[in-house]
Amino acid sequence: MFGGAILAGNNQKEIDKRRTFAIISHPDAGKTTLTEKLLLYGGAIALAGSVKGKKTAKHAVSDWMEIEKQRGISVTSSVMQFQYDGYCINILDTPGHQDFSEDTYRTLMAADSAVMVIDASKGVEAQTRKLFKVCMLRHIPVFTFINKMDREAKDSFDLLADIETELGIETCPINWPIGSGKEFKGVYDRIRKEIISFTPGSGQREVEATSIDLADAGLDALIGADKRGKLVEEIELLDGASHEFDMELVRAGQLSPVFFGSALTNFGVEPFLKEFLRMTTSPLPRETDSGTIDPFSPYFTAFVFKIQANMNKAHRDRVAFMRICSGKFEKGMDVYHVQENKRMRLSQPQQLMAQDRSIVDEAYAGDIISVFDPGVFSIGDTICEAGMEPIAFQGIPTFAPEHFARLRQVDTLKRKQFIKGTTQIAQEGAIQIFQEPGKGMEEVIVGVVGVLQFDVLEHRLNNEYNIDIRLEGLPYQYIRWIENEEIDLSSLQLTSDTKIIQDLKGNHLLLFTNEWNITWAVDHNKELRLSESGR
Repeated sequence: MFGGAILAGNNQKEIDKRRTFAIISHPDAGKTTLTEKLLLYGGAIALAGSVKGKKTAKHAVSDWMEIEKQRGISVTSSVMQFQYDGYCINILDTPGHQDFSEDTYRTLMAADSAVMVIDASKGVEAQTRKLFKVCMLRHIPVFTFINKMDREAKDSFDLLADIETELGIETCPINWPIGSGKEFKGVYDRIRKEIISFTPGSGQREVEATSIDLADAGLDALIGADKRGKLVEEIELLDGASHEFDMELVRAGQLSPVFFGSALTNFGVEPFLKEFLRMTTSPLPRETDSGTIDPFSPYFTAFVFKIQANMNKAHRDRVAFMRICSGKFEKGMDVYHVQENKRMRLSQPQQLMAQDRSIVDEAYAGDIISVFDPGVFSIGDTICEAGMEPIAFQGIPTFAPEHFARLRQVDTLKRKQFIKGTTQIAQEGAIQIFQEPGKGMEEVIVGVVGVLQFDVLEHRLNNEYNIDIRLEGLPYQYIRWIENEEIDLSSLQLTSDTKIIQDLKGNHLLLFTNEWNITWAVDHNKELRLSESGR
C-alpha cells in the first residue's frame, strides 16, 4: 500500500463511516425520486419535489439547472451529502438520459458502489445496460432497487432472470414483493422473517414491520389467504433455488442484492437504506501511477472528476468537484496540483446539496468537495498534500463525439462572451470544441456524444452568457486524432467530404462522414496514424 503510516483515532473513525455511491438508471425509472426520498430520511430535506413535467411547481432538489426544471430530466450530475444512523453519506445523482452518459461515466469514477434503479414494469432497459457495463469495468458493487411496485409489474422471478441474463450478474433478493399494482400488499423481509405492509395512498414516511411466521394463520388477515399461499410457495422456491447471499461476491461486483419497493410512496426506501449501509464498505483504495493508495493514509489526495460553470448565477463562478481518496482535508491547507506542477491553496472549499453550498472546514476520504476554479483544473487532475511524493490517479476516460454542428454567434459584437461561454462549457467535458485551421473562434465546430447536448449548449449560452447562437448540423459521424503531428497535412490525400480540424490544444484531427472514408484515408496515406481518442 502506498502512503505510509495509517491515520489514527478520530480521523480513522470519520473515514470508516463514509459511504459514497452513485445512483444509475434508465430515464423515468425513478432515480431522482429515490434520491430525494433518501435525503428525506436523512433529514437533509423536509419535502421531496416532484419531477413530472415543465408545468410542475415543485422540482427535484438534485435537478438545479434551469433546463432540468423545464424538461423534468437530469442533465448533469449532482452531489449531495447527509448524515444517517451514524453514517456520512455522499450521493452522486447522475443523468439518466443516454445523451448525457459521458457525465455519468466520469461520476462513476468517484463512487465506491452504485444503486441501480429498475422500473418493475419494464425490467432492464438500454441505458441500464450501458451504465452497468461501466460499473463492471471498475468492479463497483451494484445494489438493485426494483421500483414502482405499486403499479402493475412484471413477474418478480422474470425481473430477476432479466437482470441475470441481460447484465450477467447473479441476484439475491433481500426482500420479496407481495403482489403488485392495486394488489400490492408489501414485502417479505427474508433476513428478518417479517412482513412490511403497504398502505396505498398513505405517503408513509415510516412503516411498521409486522413480525409474523409464514406458517402463522394470522397472515391471512394481513395479506389475504391467496396471497399468503403464493408467498409461501415463492419463498420456498427462493430459499431452495436462488443464489445465497455472499458479501464477498457483492463487494467483488459479482452478486447484486435486490430490493423491491416504491420510491414515490416512500415504501421500502428506509429498509433499503439501512441494509445498503450495512452491506457497503468505507472508501475503497485507489490506483495511481505509483501503486495503490490506502484511504487511511495520513496524506490528503484527491482527483477532479467534474467541472461546472455558473451553478449559481449570482456568483458567475466555476467549480471543480473533487473526490477525496485518502487522508483528511482542512480548509486553507497547502496542496500540490500534479498536472500544473505547482503548489496552491484551495480557496473556499465547499460541500453541496445540489446547488446549495456550505463552507467546509474539514473533509475526509470518501467525501466530495468543490473548490473555486480560476481555470487551472481539468477533469482527471490529481491534487495531493504539499510535501508528499507526487502521485497521479488513473485517468478518466473520454469519449469521441458522434454528432457535430457548426456554431456561430448571432451578434458579432459579443465575441468575448461567445469565446468565454463555449470554452468554459467545453472544459466541463460535456461538449468538445474544434476549429478549422487558420480560422478564429468566431465560428467553431462543436462535437457531442448525444444530440440533446446541443439543446443544453444553446440554452446555457443564452441563459448564462446572454449569447444567441446558430447551430448548423454537419454530416460527420466519425472523428480521429492524428497521432503523428509531424506529418505534412497539406500532402494528405483525403476524400472531398473529409475535413481537417484542430482541438483547443492545437492537436489536429480528421472528421469523416462514414467508415469507408477512414479506410480510404489510411490506405492512401501510409504514414498517417490515427487514434480514436485525444491526448
